[in-house]
Amino acid sequence: IWPPPAGGLSVCTCCSAAALEVCYDELGCFEDLPPWGGTAQRPAAILPWSPQEVGTRFLLFTQKNRYYQEIKPDQSIQASNYGGRRKTRFVIPGLVVTDDEDWPQEMCKVLLSTENVNCIAVEWKKGARTQYAQAANNARVVGAQVASMLSFLMQTADKFHIIGHGVGAHAAGEAGSRTPGLARITGLDPAEPYFQDTDAAVRLDAGDASFVDAIHTDALPFSSGLGLGMSRPVGHADFYPNGGSDSRFDACNHARAYLYYEESLVQPRGFVGFPCSDSKAFAAGQCFSCPDGSCPLMGHHADKSAGTDGVSKTKYFLNTGRTAPFSRYSFRVSLTLDGPSWPNPGFMYVALAGQYGTTQEHQLHVGTLVPGRTYDMLLDAELDVGRVEEVRFRWNNHILNPMRPRYGASRVALQRGSDQETMQFCGMETVVENAVQAVPPC
Repeated sequence: IWPPPAGGLSVCTCCSAAALEVCYDELGCFEDLPPWGGTAQRPAAILPWSPQEVGTRFLLFTQKNRYYQEIKPDQSIQASNYGGRRKTRFVIPGLVVTDDEDWPQEMCKVLLSTENVNCIAVEWKKGARTQYAQAANNARVVGAQVASMLSFLMQTADKFHIIGHGVGAHAAGEAGSRTPGLARITGLDPAEPYFQDTDAAVRLDAGDASFVDAIHTDALPFSSGLGLGMSRPVGHADFYPNGGSDSRFDACNHARAYLYYEESLVQPRGFVGFPCSDSKAFAAGQCFSCPDGSCPLMGHHADKSAGTDGVSKTKYFLNTGRTAPFSRYSFRVSLTLDGPSWPNPGFMYVALAGQYGTTQEHQLHVGTLVPGRTYDMLLDAELDVGRVEEVRFRWNNHILNPMRPRYGASRVALQRGSDQETMQFCGMETVVENAVQAVPPC
């Protein structure tokens, strides 16, 4: 290929009509042979652009500078606020989201509000604003550049964490594969097209860092036209909020991954993940237990959680809110009903009151109300009430009944998902329709 692209192209050889290779200075060489091209998952054989064409920039945020400082792997780093004794987190976006293209910078600002670290937003808008297959290959250069920057900055690799979204998650994997001993990579909805079912060298994989966690939010098949993210697990801990995709939401499922991560910085307890084989078993309430008595936390604090040991590989499921705040606090509720000897149709609701407030009412049951029967539900509370001090019960059926039936909760067993603690509440009364019964601890 001649003339070469301007800037940094040291060698570019054409091995045959079907195999090309391009080399960029200290980044090394890139080829289009399998597994990088010419496979079922990557049918087009495409070489990545040069670093100058990709246009990667490293934008440093610290607690000392409210606006970013652009840094480069040279002596100019000494004029910045980079601190070698602090942990460093890189944030790599995927394809450009037109109405939220600077979200990595916002995430850095939230990170710095909770911890004193170096946060580096990696910008590669020029390389991402192109056809998807080309951008997917350009991510290889981005990953190599991040690895080069890591090597320049590095004291010890265990002080570095890379967060990547979409295609950027696989760029993070590329950087990790070039950086032995890297502490952690977090994949935020790793992109499916051109990556799922490929060789591990092509995509994010558990071998790319000591601990790899992923959040899957848009995991419906790309072939259906509905999903952009991978459904396959890629790390030591793979989290599937709302089953990995949710029809309640709009086309922004792919972007929700970084919104969840950002909120997990300030509300970590609201993203407890439960180990489970699949979304159907989780939705059926079969996966509320935690083997060690404590379930891991999706998002920023995943590496500090029990069950995420960096060796085993586990899928975790949880529910979130439809809109921000997304955090939810899970309980298993078992309520034994008291009331008249005859059954009536109706609705039952419960709310939880604690030291920090009271949740909204959540529907426990709709159908026949049968005294003596125990009704179960998994309740995802929108508020962290702290220690639950009271369960509130209400029923109605909107049917004029001259018998004026009264129902109540005779006993409520409440199991908290975060630590599996079980609490018992005992009711001593029944109430008329739409009256609220306060059920105290036994």
